[in-house]
Formats: sequence, structure tokens, C-alpha cells
Amino acid sequence: MSSLRRRKPINESSDSKHKAEEEDEDHDDVDADGDDDVNGKNKKTPSKIKKKRGEKPPKQPKWSCMDTCCWFIGCICITWWLLLFLYNAMPASFPQYVTEAITGPLPDPPGVKLKKEGLEAKHPVVFVPGIVTGGLELWEGRECAEGLFRKRLWGGTFGEVYKRPLCWVEHMSLDNETGLDPCGIRVRPVSGLVAADYFAPGYFVWAVLIANLARIGYEDKTMYMAAYDWRLSFQNTEVRDQTLSRIKSNIELLVATNGGRKVVVIPHSMGVLYFLHFMKWVEAPAPMGGGGGPDWCSKHIKAVVNIGGPFLGVPKAIAGLFSAEAKDIAVARALAPGFLDNDIFQFQTLQHVMRMSRTWDSTMSMIPRGGNTIWGGLDWSPEEGNSCAKKREKKNETQIADQAGSENAVCKAKSANYGRIISFGKDVAEAPSSDIERIDFRGAIKGHSAANTTCRDVWTEYHDMGFAGIKAVAEYKTYTADSLVDLLHFVAPKMMARGTAHFSYGVADNLDDPKYKHYKYWSNPLETRLPNAPDMEIYSLYGVGLPTERAYVYKLSPHAECSIPFKIDTSADDEDTCLRDGVYSVDGDETVPVLSAGFMCAKGWRGKTRFNPSGIRTYIREYNHLPPANLLEGRGTLSGAHVDIMGNFALIEDVIRIAAGASGEELGGDQVYSKIFNWSENINLQLDEEIPVHLSS
Repeated sequence: MSSLRRRKPINESSDSKHKAEEEDEDHDDVDADGDDDVNGKNKKTPSKIKKKRGEKPPKQPKWSCMDTCCWFIGCICITWWLLLFLYNAMPASFPQYVTEAITGPLPDPPGVKLKKEGLEAKHPVVFVPGIVTGGLELWEGRECAEGLFRKRLWGGTFGEVYKRPLCWVEHMSLDNETGLDPCGIRVRPVSGLVAADYFAPGYFVWAVLIANLARIGYEDKTMYMAAYDWRLSFQNTEVRDQTLSRIKSNIELLVATNGGRKVVVIPHSMGVLYFLHFMKWVEAPAPMGGGGGPDWCSKHIKAVVNIGGPFLGVPKAIAGLFSAEAKDIAVARALAPGFLDNDIFQFQTLQHVMRMSRTWDSTMSMIPRGGNTIWGGLDWSPEEGNSCAKKREKKNETQIADQAGSENAVCKAKSANYGRIISFGKDVAEAPSSDIERIDFRGAIKGHSAANTTCRDVWTEYHDMGFAGIKAVAEYKTYTADSLVDLLHFVAPKMMARGTAHFSYGVADNLDDPKYKHYKYWSNPLETRLPNAPDMEIYSLYGVGLPTERAYVYKLSPHAECSIPFKIDTSADDEDTCLRDGVYSVDGDETVPVLSAGFMCAKGWRGKTRFNPSGIRTYIREYNHLPPANLLEGRGTLSGAHVDIMGNFALIEDVIRIAAGASGEELGGDQVYSKIFNWSENINLQLDEEIPVHLSS
């Protein structure tokens, strides 16, 4: 009996163990079905469940990719709002106090400094914003945009991008046939200085420059923001909105109401090309032009101070049009493979970005101009021998004059082939041109794509190419500036049909040819003349010292429904040739290479040339990039980056001095850190008026 009594608890324990396991299984089944036990007998908390040998562990909830995305976005939003709250809660002088405690007393802002010197407002100023920096608001929309009348779709908080992304894309897109408004949609530029003072809350564009001009006496009646719809082709801003006529009238008003003083025009980025177009338009006879006459610019403009001007285009535009990428996006795709290509919330990110941006005709204004003459060919480029070293010294005028000869001894043991703007494979980018076997894509017959019936909502023209067309593009191996335009015609014929009706990318043989009176040539400095205004000055102000995209290594991406078939090969790296993450870099401001920003003022327009027959004086002012000393400095006061340079104290001081009446000589002439004069001399471009004679045997 005693033995039975001793063994009974063991049997009871064993039975209770099996019973507990059965209850646990029942509990799991109940949880799976979402039903609750009425008596609550099966309700157990994880803390009360004791793990025993042989006992099944409780089922863990599955963590999906969507959970990770939501968690990550939530953390970013919470952190952002917390930092914003702390920033607004702290005293206004606190960041300056901490910064001065770390780095010492801060210099006076340029406006304060120059006011102490006695400078006052003199010439009225006109700001011409670039691509994407000007605000756009809704005036008429579809049903999905209810409640957004006169709300910003571009600029500001971008709240509608997150709330209704597909609706936002629909309203930001233009008609793919006309390049104008789609039926039932009207998006228009914001007017006034607020149109482009800030791109987003806390992210200045023109605000710092405006504030410093105000310190020496400028106000709304002496400043004008020439806002325009930056999505449209330049001539279409006049066709749809009469923007060019408005700019002409406002400049005439500024001159008339300020004692006859001429204006100082300050374009930034793509605004530089837009104002080049304007100067030809305003003097051309109506109806194509503004009818101002051949001396309008001479009478109304004192100086054009170009900031970060892509005079000859940017290779970055090719990557954007070809694969909706730039270096940053390519790196993001490599870090999170498939994330930007997948259907997230029914929003194929890159495909929709490509569909939308390919309706913006303005993007085609920045395709590289001048062909192989400017950008180089398979075996040469103006920047040949470029070094990735960042050490720079300011060069005076004597050093500039000697620069071309002093660079002849540069070691060219291993130099990037920058002329090959797109190469399929790193081996192709580095191989001698004689070893590259190329099959011409121009006559290739496009096939049929299986994705045609499933991707109409994210149509990007690649679906009309088919696999045969995609293969033909890759088999051509490498593309120079001369063949890039043909490439874009092949992969996006509808886009380029609109683009080539409004822009041109060549070099004029004879500027007296009547064809150059057409507006499509007006924004290309290599196919048009500057105005007859010998007293006017033209400046090119831009940043240097930052790696800037110049050429790309591409690869074919896996064929999948709705995917973009080409992407930058981020595995391609070579420090010796400035190749990183599939992108070859040269000196510039992160967006515009030095060659594009500086060549026209360094050589093409320097002195009397066929592009500058009246001898308008040109000056180059470069600003060497220096990052902020600490986080409290924000984007810094010595930045040379493409947009951040708008807060560069040295640049702002130069602009204010010009607006107050100083000439280029009084500023000190050219200020150069880069090799722009050397690289310009490597370009063999006809500058006199003589027409080349072609001899035949």
C-alpha cells in the first residue's frame, strides 16, 4: 500500500502533464481560430506557462516585411517629431550659444557685415529658381484630390505623398503626348518670394540669400521671384501660363520704379538654362518671341549671376531618364534589394517615379550638350588624368594662366574613360575601345513583353521594347554623348519626340543659319549667341570639392513584371579611377560637374567669340566645399553642394556686392580651385566666326 501511495503522485503528475499538454494544444487551436473559451479555463498567460522537457513551445507571431517597414517608418517619424519639438522648444539663441562655445565666435552674416561697410540696396534683383525647388499648387483636380484646392502638391510638407500617393502621382504628371495639363487637372506654380524660399520646412533654398539682401535695404518692391512651372518645357511655360511675358513685364517694372537701374538676375540650377532661353525669347520677334528688340537685355540687365548652372547638361539627367536612378537611389536599391521595385501599398515606387518624371519635358533640358566634342569619346575625355585627391589651393590669375602647361606631367597610368557615360559592365568601361565588340541597337527590332497586359498602370515605354529591344541596348556595350540621344530615342520614343521638339544638344557650325532662330536652340549655349550687351556681365558661381556623377556602370536587372530592365551596378568599385558604387565621379558640386558649370565662362564666352560677339565680360567664382564643423551648424556656411551653396556666406557676399553695384574686377576677377581652365583647353571647339571648309578629294 505504501508503495502504491508513493507511486500515485507520480502517475497523477504524469497524467496532469499530459492533460496540460492537451490543454496547451487546445489553447493554441482556440487562439488560431480567434474563439475565446467561455469558462476561461484555457486562458493562460505566457508568464505562467512553465517549460518542461518534451513540452511544445508556444507559437511565436510571424514578423513580416511589412511589419519591419511600418516599424522603421514609425521610428523615423517619432524621432523626427521629437527633434522638431526640441528644436522649437529651445531658445532661439541656444544653437548659436553652443556653437560659439565649441568653435568660438561666429562671423557676422554677410548682410550684417556689408551693412557695416556702408553697402545699400541699389540694383533690383530677380531670382530664377531651378528644377523641383519651386512650389506647385492644385487649382483643379480629379475626385481623389477633393479638398486640396490651392494646397501645395510640391514643396511644403509633401503630406499628400503619404496620404494618397497614386493620386499625387496622377496630378503631378503631365500629358505624355502634349507635355501640358492632362484633362481635368490644373497644377500651377506658387507666386511670390514664398514660391521657393524654402523647399520644405527647415530646408532653405533662397531664404538665406533673401534675408541677407534685406539687411542692406532690399524689400519686396526691389526683389522678384520669377516662379514658373519647372515641369514644362521652357517655351510651354509661355504657351500655357505666359510666364516669359510676366517676367519681361516685371523686369521692366522693376527698372522703371527704381530710377532706371538695371536688374541683377540670379538664376540657380536649371533656372540658368531657363533664363538663357528667356534672353533669346525676349529679343526675338513675335509671335515666337517677346518682341523686345535686339537691345532689350542691354537696357534692362546689369548682370546675370548664375549659381550652379548646368550650361552643358549633367550626366545625372541620363541616369534619371534611363533607369530612374542616381547614385543615392542605386545605393538604396543595393542595401534593400527589391524594396523600391516591389509593389508596396500598390505603389511600384521607381516605376511610378519614372512614369511621372518622363512626362516632365524640363528634365530633357539637362541632357549633356555638345556631344563628344565636349564630353569626350571612347578613348578620351577633357578630365583625363583626373585625381580623386581632395587637397585644393586657391589659384591666382598667374597660376590660372600657367595651369594648362603645368598639368601636362600628370600621371596617366590608370585613368577613367569618362567619355563612356554608360557602360554595361566594369570590364567594358575599362577595356580598350578596339577590344569592345558592339552590335548597333538603332536598327534592332523590338520584341514583345509578357508584362504588356499587366503593367499599363505603371507604363514606362520599356514595356513596348520587349526583351529583344532590351537585349539590343545591352549589346551595344557603351554609350558616349553622341549616342546617348539615340539611346533615349530608342527606349523612350514618345518622351524624346516631345523633348527634341523643344531642346537641341549639338554644336552649331554656322550660327547665321536661319534654323537657329527656332526656340528649341535658345537654351543651348553652343547653338545660340549671347545678346548684344557689351556692358552686361555674366558670372558662373558654383561649388567644387565634392564627388559628382560623370559616368555609370550598368547591368541588366532580372526580367520581372513591371520592372525597369536596367540598373546601376553598385558592385563596381575602383578607387584609382574614382569609381564607387557603379558611378565614376569628377570634381563638382554633387550634381553639376565642373566642366558643365565652368566651360562657357572659362572659354566658350571668354572674350569675343562666335557665341559672344559683343564681348560680354565673364567671370568664374568657385567655392571650395567645407562641411559644417558640428551638427548645430545645420547645412553649414561654407558648403559647396548644389543647393546648400545658397547658404554659403562667401557666395552670398559676392552676390550682395554685385547687387550693390560692384563689377567683376572689383570682386577680384576669377576665383578658381579646380582644373577648369586646363580641362577647357582640352576641348577643341571652334570659337571664331569662320565657317569650316570641308575639302573633298
